[in-house]
Amino acid sequence: MQHRIIVLGAGYAGAIAAGRLARRLRPADVAITLVNAEPDFVERVRMHQVASGQDLKPRPFREMFAGTGVRVEVAKVTGVDVERRTVTIENGELAYDTLVYALGSGWNPGDVPGVVEHAHQLASRPGALRLRERLNGLTAGQTVVVVGGGLTGIEATTEIAEAHPDLAVSLAARGGLGDWLSAKGRAHVRKVFDRLGITVYENCEVTEVGADRITTADGTVIPATVTLWTTGFAVHPIARATALELAGTGQIVVDATMRSVSHPDVYAIGDAALAMGAGNKPLRMSCASGTPMAWQAADAIAARLTGGKMPNAPLRYFNQCISLGRKQGLIQYVTADDRPVSAILTGRTAAVYKELICKGAVWGVEHPLMGLPVRPRPVIAEPAGHDLVSPAG
Repeated sequence: MQHRIIVLGAGYAGAIAAGRLARRLRPADVAITLVNAEPDFVERVRMHQVASGQDLKPRPFREMFAGTGVRVEVAKVTGVDVERRTVTIENGELAYDTLVYALGSGWNPGDVPGVVEHAHQLASRPGALRLRERLNGLTAGQTVVVVGGGLTGIEATTEIAEAHPDLAVSLAARGGLGDWLSAKGRAHVRKVFDRLGITVYENCEVTEVGADRITTADGTVIPATVTLWTTGFAVHPIARATALELAGTGQIVVDATMRSVSHPDVYAIGDAALAMGAGNKPLRMSCASGTPMAWQAADAIAARLTGGKMPNAPLRYFNQCISLGRKQGLIQYVTADDRPVSAILTGRTAAVYKELICKGAVWGVEHPLMGLPVRPRPVIAEPAGHDLVSPAG
């Protein structure tokens, strides 16, 4: 009997995990199913570009995974039963022996009044397209306020300001502008903001969003024809309805191989998982975290099924890549646990560097069987319906 592996979610983490599993396991031994609500891959790290008017190449999953042995199921996941080992989708139910949970995250409106009713978001392609339509309908001098001073907020603000120089673009940040960066990094971001004419409201807590304004904690009213909300992401809610052990964030708690600490036949990767990196610090939600998590999970599953060597690669960071429009960028070099060091790369070179990183990430998704030569090994674990190994691994 084939061992049934289901991968839920085909963002960077899920799609890469499915392809890596296909490279390491024989189709005669395993049946790999990739379930995703949309039929093609979404380059989520480029949604600020989509909102600013750029079009991305369509990448249908069925074409990408043709000939790999991975079956693509285009359907919305409505439930997971980890006791029965089943996944409920819109048109039926799928049974698994190993589950890779990669449903990721969406925008987080929080509990600030007016956000859901009036603010735009960039956590999805429909959201980016709606924002693009709204921006294209604005007239010169109208205001766009981006709320949230993290990576998404900075990239979106600079992209919009560059693409729409006739608009009055501003950023409202709870802390200082780029306050997690090195001094050199902060200085470069501020220099680009000044060059693009972006107004920055620092140490600014937004307490309400209206149709044409935002209000801050001190009562200041800031005009906002369009408000873009980028204060963070919230994990997909499906896991909360399961018996999986979760962190307070709603993320699935996993061990060093991305395996659920409560259910050994479930692996979680990407934004859906609470995994620990260097310095025993949780990995942040990002493509930079999701890709190595996918490698780790796929290699661990293959090793446990075939009796191979378990992966022991540390999960660490090297840099943060920030686009500042199409012509400028910032590469902030960091320690293994994601703390900034003094070294940075800026300007056009940094923009090209960031572009190569984005292209490399999507290339890895588009070419699931490419990479170092791997000779798939036969599965030697228990047949379908049994645990792979003991929970201790």
